[in-house]
Amino acid sequence: MAFKVFDLQCEHGHLFEGWFASHADYDSQRERGLVRCPLCDSASVERKLSAPRLNVSGLKQDAPAAPPAPPAGRPESVVQGEVIRHLRQMLKQIENVGDRFADEARRIHRGDAPERAIRGVATAQERRELAEEGVAVAAIPALLDDDNLQ
Repeated sequence: MAFKVFDLQCEHGHLFEGWFASHADYDSQRERGLVRCPLCDSASVERKLSAPRLNVSGLKQDAPAAPPAPPAGRPESVVQGEVIRHLRQMLKQIENVGDRFADEARRIHRGDAPERAIRGVATAQERRELAEEGVAVAAIPALLDDDNLQ
């Protein structure tokens, strides 16, 4: 299956790529709020103009092609990609407590459980309550969750 690769940008200026089956697939996913910034989780995402990608795999080459240069004017996207890869690597090393996150975070905060880095699932309400109790928590964008830690 061929994919459409779009250059995307969130309302905060973060640049990233999205791969979609078609323009209609992008539009559908965006309308349903599934297209989100991997850095800030914003659903306010727009397509940017991008250079066309050509499939030239059938062309004969006499010499190996040089690796492509990073796209001009987009060093931010390279840095953002590195940050995402680094975060994924860090998250792989943190204990996943699943839907017990709020309870386990409270236990650690009170000293009833050993202090350690944990991650898991918490509702917006649970995150607010934890913050009110003085427990530091941060939401992790969906692109960094277990299903995407490869």
